[in-house]
Amino acid sequence: MLDFTHLFPITNPTLIFFAVMSIILFSPIIMGKLRIPHLIGMVLAGVLLGEYGFDILVRDQSFELFGKVGLYYIMFLASLEMDIESLRRNKKRALAFAALTFCIPFGLSYIVGADLLGYTTAGAVLLGCIMSSNTLVSYPIVLRYGLQRKPSVTLSVASSMISLMLSLIILAAIVASFSNDSGPAFWTLFTLKFVLYCVSMVYIVPRLTRWFLRRYSDAVMQFAFVMAILFMCAALSEVVGVEGIFGAFLAGLILNRYIPHVSPLMNRIEFIGNALFIPYFLIGVGMLINARLLFQGGNILWVIFCITFFGTLGKALASYIAAFICKLPLSSGHMMFGLTSAHAAGAIAMVMVGMKLQLAPGIYLVNENMLNGVVIMILITCIISSIITDRAAQQIVLRDKELPDENKNADDEKILIPVKYPEYANNLIHLGMLMRNTKLNRGLIGMTVVYDDANMRRNQEQGQHLLEQITRLAAAADVKMQTQVRIAANIANGIKHAFNEYQASEIIIGMHSHMNTSPRFWGEFHQSLFNGLNRQIIMARILQPLNTIRRIQVAVPSRAQYEHGFYRWIERLVRMSSSLDCRIQFHGRPDTLSLINEYVQNKHTNIRADYTQMEHWNELPKLAGTIHEDHLFVVITARKGTISYKKAQDRLPEEITKFFSGTNLMIIFPDQYEVGAEEMTFATPQHQEENSAYEILRKWLYKKNILKH
Repeated sequence: MLDFTHLFPITNPTLIFFAVMSIILFSPIIMGKLRIPHLIGMVLAGVLLGEYGFDILVRDQSFELFGKVGLYYIMFLASLEMDIESLRRNKKRALAFAALTFCIPFGLSYIVGADLLGYTTAGAVLLGCIMSSNTLVSYPIVLRYGLQRKPSVTLSVASSMISLMLSLIILAAIVASFSNDSGPAFWTLFTLKFVLYCVSMVYIVPRLTRWFLRRYSDAVMQFAFVMAILFMCAALSEVVGVEGIFGAFLAGLILNRYIPHVSPLMNRIEFIGNALFIPYFLIGVGMLINARLLFQGGNILWVIFCITFFGTLGKALASYIAAFICKLPLSSGHMMFGLTSAHAAGAIAMVMVGMKLQLAPGIYLVNENMLNGVVIMILITCIISSIITDRAAQQIVLRDKELPDENKNADDEKILIPVKYPEYANNLIHLGMLMRNTKLNRGLIGMTVVYDDANMRRNQEQGQHLLEQITRLAAAADVKMQTQVRIAANIANGIKHAFNEYQASEIIIGMHSHMNTSPRFWGEFHQSLFNGLNRQIIMARILQPLNTIRRIQVAVPSRAQYEHGFYRWIERLVRMSSSLDCRIQFHGRPDTLSLINEYVQNKHTNIRADYTQMEHWNELPKLAGTIHEDHLFVVITARKGTISYKKAQDRLPEEITKFFSGTNLMIIFPDQYEVGAEEMTFATPQHQEENSAYEILRKWLYKKNILKH
């Protein structure tokens, strides 16, 4: 047997950096499969590879340097991403909710820390600061449902900012109390220095920022200037006697208005932090955690229970009391609880500060039990927050009956048609011509994407010939056609970039059918395409000329009427039915069918439409017996996490393969409320796994007949 133990722990700086980069690369992939927040994944990786895990990495000076930078970066981004304007608009109610969501968890956590866990007064106050603040980990869920302007969401965001600021001020006081000679004179001088520091930063930094940004537009210089301001504020706050993370937080608040959220500068700041500094910090935190304590008795489990239960209880009480005071419905209370119950980066930052404060030689304010308890609390509260927020968002959408406006974006029509195979291209162009609005006369956009490899030139020529073919086809029908051969290292990214460049409204693309290219149902890039774009995507498998289609049968999921693109796909299908002069039949729930019927009656009175009740999505396979070879079967589906998504839709690939293999088929992903494609925060990864490890395990158990359907 080969013995590699002498190679570990790794001390070579190059290999340490390689290991860290590998963790940053693979952690989101693995954690995405396990449906665990990637922030926790970085910490767990540090636990496994550190001294108390498998002892693979040494926590060298790079972790000290990058870790401190990452700590400041977390607090800087937290304040830089805050919506100051929403706080101004709702200041009274926000202040009331902030007072509740800060004071109740702070009081409960302080009592628990002092009485049940036996912490010192400073330790109990620090625990109160950690549990009274929160991180908006589940805010991307709100963006996905388009609810960011709801009162409950606005109040939650504003109160999160205020409670975090109050926690940091109290933390600064805790740090100052550990200084020598902390009597009345000290506190008077400290207060004066603190006020002078804040006033001078608020006065000087904005003027300096305006002067610099007006004169220098170079991207590197602007980024370097922002970093200089960040670390200047952090360094000066330490001189005053306040922990540097307060200075970083204050720098973000001051620069908030000068760095727009959608600006290139903001993108660079977030990218550098998310790609290097913050992961380095989180991995370093994990390397400090002694996971073995979890298996050495019940004390650590008691600590985890007390911190998590009472801290979360305090957030719940504050949310529902605030909802009652503000006369908001119960679902809004759920939303406020979901958004404010998660703890992440801020909690880690505060507990790391406590680890440096000495009560006595060798004894620190934060011990191993508290550190482990806080990290596991973060994992639990992130999961609770995500689940509660998602369910509350669905309840609010259903409660408010927020149907999409049928007239919204009526003229928003630019159909992009990616083509690759000549045998399918003509049918896709025909489909686009049947669905387009002839009154607008906007034409179609045809494109083909070529891999940037050794065969690029030859494939470019073939792609150009294919585009010439479909251009002639469109010209024969007097339809304008724009074309482009695009070179890309990734097919899905090439299509998405073209979609944005042309400002397209939807995509019509052929379904994957070449098993020699990829054995998966969605193929190599289709899944990445509909996950990466929240606009309408129509995937089509047409096995016969479209003018021979005799009936269109449409399976509609429940709650489809609440999706942003509800009327867009109805309009496209109804136009197609009218052009083909064929009957269209909708299968769905009565409330959804009544709205479809109302739209058809108002907009297309000549359409022959039938409506058949389908109570549950599990009834989809039963439709196979009613679909003939000259029918077109249309499935309206949804992306994961949206209002009309249901677990049964995960079985769509298997059901189509089994029951609808020889059918003319169309799968439509409607327009849905979206988060900006380039938006990132330190709490939200860019990578999302479509299939979780649990789903893969479930399918394997079914396959082995260990579980039964």
